Amino acid sequence: MDINKAIRTAVDTGEVVLGSRQAIRSIKHGKGKLVIVAGNCKEDIIEDVKYYAKLSNIPVYIHDVNSLELGAICGKPFPVSVMVILDPGNSDILEMVKSEG
Repeated sequence: MDINKAIRTAVDTGEVVLGSRQAIRSIKHGKGKLVIVAGNCKEDIIEDVKYYAKLSNIPVYIHDVNSLELGAICGKPFPVSVMVILDPGNSDILEMVKSEG
């Protein structure tokens, strides 16, 4: 299973937070098992995400797709720059990212 299919499976069967503001709020509260950031996300948002994720011990994965593509992978008609996996559902995304990282 490739990473994009794993993301879609997590969106369909698990619980995710989409959008940078909601994602950063979740990370600040220590919620989430993995943060996925689009490759074209603004640098200041990436810095905030990395900072709070480090404090909360949540791994961050910078995906090599842009926000429009990440939105499409999630099945959404809008760009998604940051997403947090709260519950991976039937997806094995957490293991995939560990093996890559």
